[in-house]
Amino acid sequence: MSQSLIEKLKQFKVIPVIQINSVEQAVPLAKTLVENGLPVAEVTFRTDAAAEAIRLMHEAYPSLCIGAGTVLNAEQVDRAQAAGAEFIVAPGLNPNTVRYCQEKGIAVVPGVNNPSQIEQALELGLNFLKFFPAEASGGINMVKSLLAPYVDVSLMPTGGISKANVRDYLAVDRVLCCGGTWMVSPALIDNGDWDEIGRLVREAVELVRD
Repeated sequence: MSQSLIEKLKQFKVIPVIQINSVEQAVPLAKTLVENGLPVAEVTFRTDAAAEAIRLMHEAYPSLCIGAGTVLNAEQVDRAQAAGAEFIVAPGLNPNTVRYCQEKGIAVVPGVNNPSQIEQALELGLNFLKFFPAEASGGINMVKSLLAPYVDVSLMPTGGISKANVRDYLAVDRVLCCGGTWMVSPALIDNGDWDEIGRLVREAVELVRD
């Protein structure tokens, strides 16, 4: 993964993890993120709208740093990259998907939650990884335990991150950023409640500021 992209994600500190059920929501959501100071999104491939949503968001706001999340196979990598995704995020570590991303020249952040998976990732030449599902896998104590022996590894915890614990995660050395859904919940997106999403985004930006 390019150092510049890692630095970009590190600068944002919190990455909104977004489930878009309808492509009509894509551009207003992108606008809300950009205008409220958090121009980054991980759009999950959990819905049929994902690839088209990424394309529309990328076209409307080229400066928005967009990744595709919950990517499970090569076909999804192709669709995400064609739509304009800058990086790929996976829930687990599939060596085939990682190698495919490397062949295609797109950054990939696979999910890990134990030492064996971290060592597999290192074998594949990756040292910036998603720790998932963070809270269910032991939370901050597990993060610290995993980082201790792997001095070159840095993590993006995702799963159970909230405004109540995000600062605690970010306080851990080599936790570069966290993925979170609390400011972009599917219910708020489905209701088109852009004002409330904007408020929560601004609050999140303020919360993680040094």
